[in-house]
Amino acid sequence: MSDNITPLASLSLTHVYYNPNDPLSHLCAFLALVPQALCVVYATLLWSTREAEVLLMFLGQLTCELINFVLKRLIKEERPKHVISTGGKGYGMPSSHAQFAVFWAVALGLFLMVRHRPPRSHIKKGQMQNEKAEGEEEGPALVDVPRRYKEGGLRAVNAHLEAYSHTPWSWAQRAVMSLAAGVVAVLVAWSRIYLGYHTPKQVLAGSAAGAVSAVAWFAVTYMMRETGLLAWGLEFPVARWLRIRDLVVEEDLCQAGWEKWEERRILALSKLKEKSK
Repeated sequence: MSDNITPLASLSLTHVYYNPNDPLSHLCAFLALVPQALCVVYATLLWSTREAEVLLMFLGQLTCELINFVLKRLIKEERPKHVISTGGKGYGMPSSHAQFAVFWAVALGLFLMVRHRPPRSHIKKGQMQNEKAEGEEEGPALVDVPRRYKEGGLRAVNAHLEAYSHTPWSWAQRAVMSLAAGVVAVLVAWSRIYLGYHTPKQVLAGSAAGAVSAVAWFAVTYMMRETGLLAWGLEFPVARWLRIRDLVVEEDLCQAGWEKWEERRILALSKLKEKSK
C-alpha cells in the first residue's frame, strides 16, 4: 500500500534552503521573500488607491520578470553546483531576485525624485493654518514643539503636530526613502550570493538588467504621459468602471482624503450647533 503513495512536492516559489545554525543565513531566507511581499504591496496599493502610476509600475515589474524569464532561457547558465545537488531548480543567469528588487528600487526612486511633484504646503481649511505663511522658511518641524507649547500650550502643540504629520515629503525625505529602497535591493541581491543560489556574476547581471529595465520603463511611461496616451487610456470604459485615476503624481492622497473628511466633519458639527440652538 505504501508503494502507491505519491511523493510530496515543494512549492519552489517560497521554498528557501538556508543554514539553521547561521543567523545571517536565516535573515537571507526572509530576504528571499521580498519579491513576493512586494507583489502583495502592489496588489494592495492598486486595489486601495486605483492609481494609474501604481498600475504602470506593477506592469513594468511584470515586464521585467518576463525579460528575466527570456534571458535565462537564452543564456542557459546553471546555478552553482551545490545548489543543484540540494534541489535548486532553473537557470541562474541572471538572478531574478536581484533583477526584481533593483527594478523596484530604481523605479521607486525615479518616481519619488523625478516624477512626483507634491504641493509645497497644505493650506488647511477651517481651523487649520499654513505655518509657512506665518513667516517660517520651512514647514512645521518636530524641533519646534517646545516653542509651540510655550506660545499656546497643548492646543498649539496639537495643531503643530497635525500640520507636521500632513506635510508633504521634502526632497531630502524622498531621497532618504529612495536610498532605503536601494539598500533593501542590495541586501536582497547579496542574500542570493550568501545562500549560494547564484554566483556574483549572475547577481550583478540581474542587478544591471533590473536597473536598465526600470530606466527604460520610466522613459516609456514618460512618453505615455507626454503624448496623451495615458489620458486616452483612462477614458476607456474599463478604466472608468475600475475607478482608475492619476492623482498621486501631483497630489498627496493622504492629505486630500483628510481635507474631504475635515469638510464633512466641520459641516456636521455646524449642523449640530444649529440644531442645539
